[in-house]
Amino acid sequence: MAVSLPDARELSDEVLEALRLRALRGCEMGLTEADIAELLGVCRETVCRWWTAYCDGGVTALPQQRSGRPLGSRRLLSDDEAGRIQDLLDHKQPHDLGIAAPLWNRRAVAALIQKELGVTLALRTVGAYLRRWGYTPQRPARKSRKQDPEEVRQWLEQTYPEVVERAKTEGADIYWCDEMGVGIDTYAGRGYARPDQPPLKEVTGTRTRVNAVSAINNRGRAHFMTFTGSLDAAVFIAFLGLLLQATRQKIFLVLDRLQAHLSADVEEWVAARADRIELIPLPKYTPECNPVEYLNNDAKEEVNAGGLPENQEGLHANLDAFLHELAFWPQRIMSYFCHPDVQYAAATT
Repeated sequence: MAVSLPDARELSDEVLEALRLRALRGCEMGLTEADIAELLGVCRETVCRWWTAYCDGGVTALPQQRSGRPLGSRRLLSDDEAGRIQDLLDHKQPHDLGIAAPLWNRRAVAALIQKELGVTLALRTVGAYLRRWGYTPQRPARKSRKQDPEEVRQWLEQTYPEVVERAKTEGADIYWCDEMGVGIDTYAGRGYARPDQPPLKEVTGTRTRVNAVSAINNRGRAHFMTFTGSLDAAVFIAFLGLLLQATRQKIFLVLDRLQAHLSADVEEWVAARADRIELIPLPKYTPECNPVEYLNNDAKEEVNAGGLPENQEGLHANLDAFLHELAFWPQRIMSYFCHPDVQYAAATT
């Protein structure tokens, strides 16, 4: 990772004087002006000018005035205008401001500047502004439009903290549960190739899938069950039975509101074992609040990393192998709780 140097125009006179002396010392040592300029974060022509003045008149002949255009000159947006645009980028989405774009890309920001300030900027210039302001292009996080912010707030500030306290009082263990499915052609990785010869991924073209249901806790424990059919109440109850056989403490199982999770058969089964297990539903439409979602993403990237399988048996073997390895890798499981959206559920001791 390259170290970013501050703009020399932002440095004090004392620091600039020290840079001049170091540049001269570098020239005396035989370093090239280009290397010195790159090391100090100034222009090569500036180093040349310092060295020429020194050769002609010594240290006292070094130019003291600042060269180059002043920092911020010739910018089309003032500092106040730039701050106004940044505030909108930080707190609004394009659709909130009537701009036809799903995200803040360069075109959308250009439209924002035109709408708010009446200034037309080229996309290249918009990109330069965004870099200067500290914005970088990133893969977007997903959030359902149906999500209730108040329900999420209550979960984070009241409901989940109460679950934690109850778990301490009752000696229970909190697990997080979710399902996933992987396809026979699932592989999200990239491959190196010539620019005009993109890599080829040979696929079966079928919709063969294998599914898994997982339960993890924030101390790195994990339990899995794989299956080939759809998840219904019977399959989920079978997993819950395996989970109770593999654990000793009472379990608070946090999970989404999938119909199979909250069916009458499941409720009856859980009620008969109330001393061993309790289901805790997450707020509606909040998969990002469940740490198992990040396990699912990991699995979909890694399950076929050793090569695409030929059939469902091969896919099943790949998924079983990945989950078996994960079950003995507590640090990796705990890393799923490091995402900002689920850090509230991470271990505190």
